[in-house]
Amino acid sequence: MKYFFAAVLLTTVCGVFAQPILQLQNYATGFTRPVDIAHAGDARLFIVEQRGMIHVLNAQGQTLSTPFLDIRARVNSSANERGLLGLAFHPNYAQNGYFFVNYTNTSGHTRISRFSVSGADANVADPDSELILLSVNQPFNNHNGGDLNFGPDGYLYIGMGDGGSGGDPQNHSQTRMSLLGKMLRIDVDNGDPYAIPPDNPFAEDDFTADEIWALGLRNPWRFSFDRHTGDMWIGDVGQNAWEEIDFQPASSTGGENYGWRCYEGNNAYNTSGCLPASNYVFPVHVYPNNFTNGCSVTGGMVYRGLDFPDLYGHYLYTDFCSGRIWSLRPNGSGGWTNQQLLVGVTNNYVAFGEDQNGELYIALMLSGIIQRVREICSPFRVAGTVTDENCSGSGDGAIELGIDNPGATHTIAWSTGATTPTLSNLPAGTYSVSVSNSNNCARTLSFTINIEDEIPDGLPDVAVDGATLTAPDLSFFVSYQWYLNGELIEGATGLEYVATESGDYTVIGTTPNGCTYEWPAVTVVISSVPSLPGLQRFTAAPNPVRDALRVEMILENATAVTLRLADAAGRTVWERRERIAGEWRTEIDMSRLKPGAYTLLLLQRGKREWAALPVLKQ
Repeated sequence: MKYFFAAVLLTTVCGVFAQPILQLQNYATGFTRPVDIAHAGDARLFIVEQRGMIHVLNAQGQTLSTPFLDIRARVNSSANERGLLGLAFHPNYAQNGYFFVNYTNTSGHTRISRFSVSGADANVADPDSELILLSVNQPFNNHNGGDLNFGPDGYLYIGMGDGGSGGDPQNHSQTRMSLLGKMLRIDVDNGDPYAIPPDNPFAEDDFTADEIWALGLRNPWRFSFDRHTGDMWIGDVGQNAWEEIDFQPASSTGGENYGWRCYEGNNAYNTSGCLPASNYVFPVHVYPNNFTNGCSVTGGMVYRGLDFPDLYGHYLYTDFCSGRIWSLRPNGSGGWTNQQLLVGVTNNYVAFGEDQNGELYIALMLSGIIQRVREICSPFRVAGTVTDENCSGSGDGAIELGIDNPGATHTIAWSTGATTPTLSNLPAGTYSVSVSNSNNCARTLSFTINIEDEIPDGLPDVAVDGATLTAPDLSFFVSYQWYLNGELIEGATGLEYVATESGDYTVIGTTPNGCTYEWPAVTVVISSVPSLPGLQRFTAAPNPVRDALRVEMILENATAVTLRLADAAGRTVWERRERIAGEWRTEIDMSRLKPGAYTLLLLQRGKREWAALPVLKQ
């Protein structure tokens, strides 16, 4: 048996922390009943005040002196759930300057309107540019919904409450021709003043309003889309017993009925005239409406920022009354894990918002403060470098921890009883370590030391067929890498490689545990294409290619040529005819072609072959 050399396997293992430790940091102050936070695709944040104003926070968190929009004269904010309630910027705001608001007008009815930014000042909107898209009469002064967001499909979604009072006395949520108690979806880029998306679930249903995307909601005060997955999360305010979180996957085609007023949370509320329970979509999480948990859910957002990796993928939501903030995540088994991350003072947390980078903020209505969401354990990072036992199994494995732990001390506890950052002379096996710091943060990591694989003697040679090199297909190698004259060839990691220039080619095979074998070099000579009369240059790169092949040539005299790409069977898959003089280049889209060998032909006057280059598509 022959053992070549064992590669050092470098493995970075992410730490596991059971529960993030949340902090809220004051970011901006001085607002009057802020109710929403939005961004326009740049470094600014826009703060919505219930009374009918929108303010701009610049990249430094400073509030600009001139409001972005002031429509107080059009807004009725006399009741607790009325006012200017929601803001959404058009996905193409940078080009068209459109943004959309949800407010209750002076008569107390909901208006969905479009405004435009001023042409003279990017920090000021034009209040006279209002285009009313949708008006919905409100029978009572509460349960107006208020949120609106653009989905990943580019359509505008609008959350509408059931019209108010208590118990939905007019049964709006289950009445299919009423827009109240629904999630609406409209196309603001077409129609007059909007169009119905053709795939809205009830667009062809004569007994249901075309705008409806989902129904059976009580008061979806705040909902959001996960910017990474496109999933929708809805915080639906309960009646007297249960607050709920509803989840709609990005794959949904709409039409969900979330059950109100037949059900509050998972419990029957008023099932008179209702369908069997199987017709409704029940919440992914509920919590009791009581003194401990709170009185009114404030739907939140999934954290997708980069500053706090421990929070990544957590849906954060809160309660208007209790000051508690929770995290909700899939548990990997079809269920959901809910964790309480913060017990704050009763700050009337009324809305989350995110900036262009996915960092989260929260609005405190009564104190007029905007706070930034932080996580104190995220700067504490632990990674490990693993050196496996060599191919002879001599038991020389090692693990070395790297700890990034600013401003805190740490303790280390290995499963072996060791307390040092490095373990050496390790036999094969699994080793775990727990690292904690003085901020009550902990990381638990697991490492495996393997015995490297044996590589037998007498391996077959690399096969050479013209410019095509083929390594032996052996089951104990999981990857290959080709080299030219000792230099690594980027992207050349397959069994086969088509040489494009002369030189000595080698290939190295690697086993699952890092043992490698280098085949003896083989010499390949490629004819020089530029030596042909009149053709000073003809190249194609990169080769092998994945997506785009760059072709360059220099012709001495103006010539009508045909450039043709043919597959291994000689079939033409791409062709271009052109009269060329001097230096010329083009790009061939190879992304849709199947992997394999191709030939790039240069033909004079479309017939006589002038030059040919082998091309390998990976």
